[in-house]
Amino acid sequence: MTVTPARTILVIEDDTTLNRLLVGQLKRLGFEAVGVRSMAEAETTFPNDEPLLILLDHRLPDSSGMDAVERLSEHCPVIILTAYGSIDQAVQAVQAGASDYLIKPVSPSRLELAVKRAIETATMRRKIELLETQVKGKSGPRMVGQSQAFLKIKELVSLVAKADTTVLIEGESGVGKELVAGSVHAESERRANQFFTIDCATLQENLLESELFGHERGAFTGADRKKEGLIEVADGGTVFLDEIGEISPSIQAKLLRVLETGRFRRLGGTRDLSANVRFIAATNRDLADHVKEGKFRGDLYYRLSAFVIKVPSLRDRRGDILLIAHHFLESRPFMRNLKKQFHPSAEQALLSYDWPGNIRELKNVVERGLLMSGGAIMIQPHHLSLPETQGSSRGVFDLRFDHEPTLDELRATYLKRMLEIHGGNKAKAAKAMGISERNIYRLTNPDKTDK
Repeated sequence: MTVTPARTILVIEDDTTLNRLLVGQLKRLGFEAVGVRSMAEAETTFPNDEPLLILLDHRLPDSSGMDAVERLSEHCPVIILTAYGSIDQAVQAVQAGASDYLIKPVSPSRLELAVKRAIETATMRRKIELLETQVKGKSGPRMVGQSQAFLKIKELVSLVAKADTTVLIEGESGVGKELVAGSVHAESERRANQFFTIDCATLQENLLESELFGHERGAFTGADRKKEGLIEVADGGTVFLDEIGEISPSIQAKLLRVLETGRFRRLGGTRDLSANVRFIAATNRDLADHVKEGKFRGDLYYRLSAFVIKVPSLRDRRGDILLIAHHFLESRPFMRNLKKQFHPSAEQALLSYDWPGNIRELKNVVERGLLMSGGAIMIQPHHLSLPETQGSSRGVFDLRFDHEPTLDELRATYLKRMLEIHGGNKAKAAKAMGISERNIYRLTNPDKTDK
């Protein structure tokens, strides 16, 4: 018999007429349903897979339904069916792990209510359990920028979001790869479902495997109960695998199987599970080189790199530095009653620095500036504590662009930087530039003519 495992309700009922009736009712409610008449037949029908839910007869020719509840309920919700209802039996069934307890014959409305409630409760329980242990959900800071490089990223995000294909995001540490991944999810058809992040670089191999695929009770020392993994609970949503280049060959092989077949097994399990999950991966390494060196599976790399987004470093998108810094300043979680500003010389320090830690480092610098400036309105360069060789407002005079500038853009940017360095003092800026203050006025007001 061919069935669709993870979406199918299994009816285990030895009464042929009632079995056929229940299967028919479930199908009319929009579910896939399969009926069997014994536990042995159930194990033959679903040898390696888990159904969406089981309707289980209290008394079977080869087994007691009540005895089987605890074992079966570890894999999916179970509703007990009996013609001999009592309060004691209902309590016993629920204590054993049953989601509900129905007296035969069951009305269509009662059946629908019990089935939908059991499925919804199981789904919610899975999500709550995982949320308690996972790194984070889909909330977080938004992408900020206006440079040509940033706009290109936005264009690629919008292009791939609707395609539901696997995405590989490349870039240095701290450039905002997780924000890009979150934006892909937010613009996709999966946006109503969960977005989960897991950092592959910070977890040991056995823990990472358990977090991704889950484990059965007794799979290893300390596994005292079944745990559903990230891939299973994120059904219908998106899983972001940060620093994918750090995973072991063993996990690479298991992840490849999920990408190729949509199927996986929990650690210590014998049943195949299906996954309706979109994968987005990120790395700060050159995975293509790792493939050549034999450190990363080529077949997995080609699966992951169906669509690649390269996120540039912050020093290569300097037009976004102040915009991002002001965003961090305005979204600070403390001192909201004090309107803080960057002094022009502090802004110049931010623009002149090379940001080896990228956006993550910029965020830390802004937070440090907020704290070090205390009750002062203006954040000065020394509050930022940037290296003197790069952070000084008198250091490297940067006129780099992320595009080929026009002469007018060069002139305007040069003038703006000089005014920032001298705190807006036109006389000092003019002296440093070797021109008159009158020319400074004319350059800053090109649409006005002298009278």
